[in-house]
Amino acid sequence: MGRERIAATLRTPAAMSVVDPLARPAVRSLRASKIREVANAAMGDPSVLPFWFGEPDEVTPEFIRTAAIDALNAGDTFYTHNLGIPPLREALAAYVSRLHLPTDAGRIAVTNSGMSALMLATQALVGPGDRVVAVTPLWPNLVEIPKILGSAVECVRLDFGAHGWTLDVDRLLAALTPGTRAVYINSPNNPTGWTIDRAAQRAVLDHCRRHGIWIVADDAYERLYFHGTAPSFLDLAGPDDRVVSTNTFSKSWLMTGWRLGWLVAPEPLVADIGKLIEYNTSCAQGFVQRAGLAAVTQGEPVVARFRARLHGARDFLVARLDELPGVEVAPPPGAMYAFFRVAGMTDSLSFCKRLVREAKVGLAPGVAFGPEGEGFVRWCFASSEERLAEGVARFARALAAVPA
Repeated sequence: MGRERIAATLRTPAAMSVVDPLARPAVRSLRASKIREVANAAMGDPSVLPFWFGEPDEVTPEFIRTAAIDALNAGDTFYTHNLGIPPLREALAAYVSRLHLPTDAGRIAVTNSGMSALMLATQALVGPGDRVVAVTPLWPNLVEIPKILGSAVECVRLDFGAHGWTLDVDRLLAALTPGTRAVYINSPNNPTGWTIDRAAQRAVLDHCRRHGIWIVADDAYERLYFHGTAPSFLDLAGPDDRVVSTNTFSKSWLMTGWRLGWLVAPEPLVADIGKLIEYNTSCAQGFVQRAGLAAVTQGEPVVARFRARLHGARDFLVARLDELPGVEVAPPPGAMYAFFRVAGMTDSLSFCKRLVREAKVGLAPGVAFGPEGEGFVRWCFASSEERLAEGVARFARALAAVPA
């Protein structure tokens, strides 16, 4: 009888509410991807032209794929060092040193994607109750990651005008108050293409040095800058500065599906990040790292060709969007996106759902990148001119048929 009474008690609504199989509140409150919400509505429809994801339309170059195949055939299927295989760490240190200031391999950690690098950096630096600042509009992952760890995120918005997107540096510095734990800056920026200039970098770095604030720089698009290599905090920061640069093989070397990235940080922090890698993924796959090694040591022609292709695609798309009534667009200086305003459009999610349903063209709603992006739409132009032209034609017909 005692056991029956206990079992009956556990079945009561009050008891069952205590053991609901739910995630903790910080996770449940994360915003779901509105880009995925649009894309999921059209998955499997071959008639849709998808420009919603930030992904090249080319497969990974053959020499990179071959490096992975050769590694697999050689039996590279075992665990590797938490921080990455030494040849790749050394090659990345040489690569970073060539682009920026001299960097030792001890400051490099290889990660399972640039996304993982950002998560690891945040896990190492940010905790419950901390305050961080992010420059927005911004891809949602970077705003939501600190929230997973119980931190509060304050957003400092970019401004949009005739010359594109700009940062009010004074507004950002005012938000970086004493006690702020970190600032997140993605430059060139997803979704706007905005790129921080050297003067703003110096001002931010000097301010953060004075107040002990970490700078987490998402440099995923640094090579996809249409004026060379984008300005980087790694051009200014010393080895012991509170600066973490995260990066990825996905964009510059056309390796989105490989899930390989790296970060550059002060050497004492890298040692602790190695512990976090152990408790997250243990290590990046050896054969994938061999592909990354081929990319970083032999892939400069790939980077140059892809950047040139994006430059042409940007000019092509922006010129045609600029011809459409009600569209306000400026050429982005970097990345692979046009982020443009549509006159009268106040619900970008509904607008993009209608576009994919009626016009068969898939774009990302501006609100997916924060409330600062409402009224805008993101178009990934990493595609052929033929596909872009057809996409613009469909978009123009949709605008003409039903105003935004």
